[in-house]
Amino acid sequence: MLKKNPILVWFLVLSLGIAPVFVVSSPAQADQVRDRQYWLQDYGIEQAWTITRGAGVRIAIIDTGVDGSHQDLEGAVVVGADFSGLGSTNGQTPVGSDRRHGTMVASLAAGRGNGVRNGVIGSAPEAEIISASISFGGGAVSPDAQIARAVRFAVDAGADVISLSLTRNTRDWPETWDDAFTYAADRDVVVIAAAGNRGSGTVAVGAPATMPGVLAVGGVTQEGIASDAASSQGISLGVMAPSEGLVGAIPGGGYVSWSGTSGAAPIVAGIAALVRAAYPQMSADNVINRILVSARPVSDQVPDPLYGYGLVNAYEALTREVPSVSANPLGTLEAWITLHRKQEGSPTIVPLGPAGGVAVKEPTSPAPVALVLDTRRETLPYLVSGGFAVALLVVLSVGIARVLLARRTR
Repeated sequence: MLKKNPILVWFLVLSLGIAPVFVVSSPAQADQVRDRQYWLQDYGIEQAWTITRGAGVRIAIIDTGVDGSHQDLEGAVVVGADFSGLGSTNGQTPVGSDRRHGTMVASLAAGRGNGVRNGVIGSAPEAEIISASISFGGGAVSPDAQIARAVRFAVDAGADVISLSLTRNTRDWPETWDDAFTYAADRDVVVIAAAGNRGSGTVAVGAPATMPGVLAVGGVTQEGIASDAASSQGISLGVMAPSEGLVGAIPGGGYVSWSGTSGAAPIVAGIAALVRAAYPQMSADNVINRILVSARPVSDQVPDPLYGYGLVNAYEALTREVPSVSANPLGTLEAWITLHRKQEGSPTIVPLGPAGGVAVKEPTSPAPVALVLDTRRETLPYLVSGGFAVALLVVLSVGIARVLLARRTR
């Protein structure tokens, strides 16, 4: 699509306030990909690397597949599987209409960069990646079933952290998820999910970010302000992380500029991996609590429906003195199941979100829906040749000239 209609893409990018950046690959040139990763310094990640870089911890990326051959992810993907019926058995063949998504997400969690200061480097650059490839429609298995199976696989493959940059666009979830996510909780796995993007139609936080015990991540602008377009709102928000002006790796060795809580979630997943590496005996409940308590509050109300517990900070999460907890501060799925699915036919009370109030509904399992990738927007790849960039500018100029000429001849 990008190659077929470059003029449309260009104006779409401009209307969203993002300009495509062309970088001619040259050893003598400063690496603009790494230079754009402002969050590494602003959110205490580089400072946290003086303590740990996440070695020995496994992050499961349940997404469209991770291209482990990308120069920034070489050696990072240690195990994988496909649950879509469309990919390869190692989970490293990107699938679906937005096949780049999983690689983008993985790079922000555990990208290794390349060279001295080149490429995308994740929050936990020495963590290992488990890739579980799924599709968001078109596969033989429903997305709901793929997610349930992928979560169980990730746990059995040794995941310490599971990252989910997707949303069901509903607050509820199927009962198969009860079993899968309880399986993860019982085996001490930290589960992190993106809140969703208002610009993609997710006005309120949706599942899996609404599930008790799951750390929901919202998004902020580069100035630390809750993003109107790239972050949903809701009382289940845990912490906030950058969701604007991101850069990620894509299959085939390139990069894109993008925005969305799809990027915020793996940044926090990498931070969770740093905590698990620094405190290998710490329970998942206490890892989540440490991330929440060490976040920088943005308002007097904590948690806040716009900011949750505040802006995440990796160094503070590693160094602050935080009292131990005996239970997940975000609740437990087991208790929710006991309360809401205790008997068939009884009504379920469902929170309506930050506006308050409740709704009564029947506790039937929700119908399968197409899961939504949590990317709000992307631009053209970074690493293109200078000749291609010039050619594209020529095409754009010709297109604009044709539009102007057509207006004159009317």
